[in-house]
Amino acid sequence: MPTTIAVTGRAEERVEPELGAVSLAVSSSGPDRDRVLAAVGETHERLLAAIRELDGAGALESWSAGQLRVWSHRPWNEQGRQLPLVHQASAELEVVFRDLEALGAWVGPTSAASDVTVQGVEWRLTDASRSRVQEAAQRAAVADAVRKAAVYAEALGLGAPTPVELADHGLLQAQPIPRAHKAVAMRAMAMDASDAGPAPEFAPAKLVVEASVDARFTAG
Repeated sequence: MPTTIAVTGRAEERVEPELGAVSLAVSSSGPDRDRVLAAVGETHERLLAAIRELDGAGALESWSAGQLRVWSHRPWNEQGRQLPLVHQASAELEVVFRDLEALGAWVGPTSAASDVTVQGVEWRLTDASRSRVQEAAQRAAVADAVRKAAVYAEALGLGAPTPVELADHGLLQAQPIPRAHKAVAMRAMAMDASDAGPAPEFAPAKLVVEASVDARFTAG
């Protein structure tokens, strides 16, 4: 009677990031609503002008700008007294660089503005590269499962194992782990605004794309 061998194959691919997505927020607050709006609007337009220039020079993959948000509230002091009305305004932007050197040169001066916060830099791959790397990781995970099954079969004195079932990790019946782990790109986060210098040098870590599969084999 053939013996069933169940294994999990795992693999990862490490690749240099191709894109850097910078998230920024422009914000201001104060007692005068018009001045707050004017301050945020002026900085927002200045950033948009710089972004359009970068886009025209071919440094960007894409960019987007959120709408200006305005709200007001009355804070309380330590004695429990309500203070005068405070107005706040903010607008968020995302700039995706394909030229990573231009990213470093732009973020430093941009983050120096008191009303601009660099919320983070997310390293990415293009869609085509991500699909290619994920496929390589999946193939390597299957190969890892085949190697493991062959080792177990040899240790038991059995013949070459024959695959009978294959699925993403956690999807085979009777597996103890219910959560599926498909190929996932791990994103490396860069410095935040508090680390930003006048001309920061970026050395992004390699992105790690992982894949795991569960497999069953029979060997006799």
